[in-house]
Amino acid sequence: MKEITYRSTRGGETGISASAAILQGLAGDGGLFVPEHMPALEKSMDELKRLDYRTLAFEIMGLFFTDFTDEELKSCIERAYDEKFDCEEIAPLAEADGRFFLELFHGKTIAFKDMALSILPHLMTTAAKKNGVKDEIVILTATSGDTGKAALAGFSKVPGTRIIVFYPKDGVSAVQKQQMVTQEGENTFVVGINGNFDEAQTGVKKMFSDEALKEKLSAGGFRFSSANSINIGRLVPQIVYYFWAYLTMLRNGVIGDGEKINVCVPTGNFGNILAAYYAKTLGLPVRKLICASNRNKVLYDFFGTGTYNKNREFYLTSSPSMDILVSSNLERLIYVIADGSAEETKALMTALGKSGSYEVTPEMRSKLSDFYGGFADEEETAAEIREVYEKASYVIDPHTAVASGVYRKYVSETKDETKTVIASTASPYKFTESVMKALGEEITGQDVFALSDRLSALSNVPVPSAVTELKDAPVRHKTICEIDEMPKTVLGFLGI
Repeated sequence: MKEITYRSTRGGETGISASAAILQGLAGDGGLFVPEHMPALEKSMDELKRLDYRTLAFEIMGLFFTDFTDEELKSCIERAYDEKFDCEEIAPLAEADGRFFLELFHGKTIAFKDMALSILPHLMTTAAKKNGVKDEIVILTATSGDTGKAALAGFSKVPGTRIIVFYPKDGVSAVQKQQMVTQEGENTFVVGINGNFDEAQTGVKKMFSDEALKEKLSAGGFRFSSANSINIGRLVPQIVYYFWAYLTMLRNGVIGDGEKINVCVPTGNFGNILAAYYAKTLGLPVRKLICASNRNKVLYDFFGTGTYNKNREFYLTSSPSMDILVSSNLERLIYVIADGSAEETKALMTALGKSGSYEVTPEMRSKLSDFYGGFADEEETAAEIREVYEKASYVIDPHTAVASGVYRKYVSETKDETKTVIASTASPYKFTESVMKALGEEITGQDVFALSDRLSALSNVPVPSAVTELKDAPVRHKTICEIDEMPKTVLGFLGI
């Protein structure tokens, strides 16, 4: 197999091994690492459909992580996809109301981020050994709600690592916040910021490119890396579950071999749907990638006009993991439609940084035909939760409801009856208040634990342990900081 190496979307680094790219997280020039050429999937769907999730993960990840030995990669996969997932399938497919929900929330923190963040710590510590890294790895992450807890759970107590998570203190759900601030592990540190996710993410990116800060870390025996989907080690594992969904449909006789499906993804930072795009590039028979936004519809506007503009009002919604105006992973798609021009990509990203907007050329825009952009506002999101429950007795969370609602609009507009997989990115128990309110239940004066019990009675699904174990968990992380205090806060935790 030909080795796959990586380069920055902005041209500053080339020929980087997979393990080095995973360790580094973000390229030194601020770009994102992308494969210098896409690998080829040589096995047929008929061959792949016989595999379990772990073996499929080995086949797909092995295409991208070519400097890992088979033994190293298998070890990472076996340790990641173990009993911490509450079902053997890892990512089961549920049929409800005429569409197929890919349940990505059966991991430890009941959100799709577990699918990649269960394996990233193992990939990273293996990569550190392969590259002779002696420094302690500091995982620096901004979260809009789910990445934070999944990363904390993944890296907690992992030798040779520390993890620092910044989250918007007023921009996550009650369960999301409680999951983070009660996290155990002396190597974990959680910080609420007085700002939104975009400001947290910008602050983290600035620290990655701050040479003086990196020198201070190096002198103290530390080095930064990232657990956000800007890290290629986070992105590649997400490709696997789109193949898994297709192969499940194939095994169950829902589709025929080679039959195309649509994939609909609730989208914020653009990583999850980019993984679906990479799956299509590898040969997964996908007809249309439906990009679903909430009221912060910057991606919907981009696909409709070719202009990306973050200069707009920021809304806090019931789907907080999508409350994002700077979709970092879109840069990887921009690189593709710019025909691999790092110069063009860098110019557009520079424009975004300076003016808050950029416009792609008509030629670049013509290469976006794989995508359909849609959005659902708060009323439509609540209505979709209610409608799916009333029609199928199936309860979905607000993020999944955004995707389901956008898919309903897509079918109405296009009359496309292609069988569709909807990425169900979080358990409804992670957003109990919003879900119960959408179902017409009274939530005033009810805490999340009482509401969870009522939701269990409605859905006939037990309350996940990820929620019940929070009830008596002590709050361990109480730090709050301003955006400009983020570097000082990091240094304080590291004792520098």
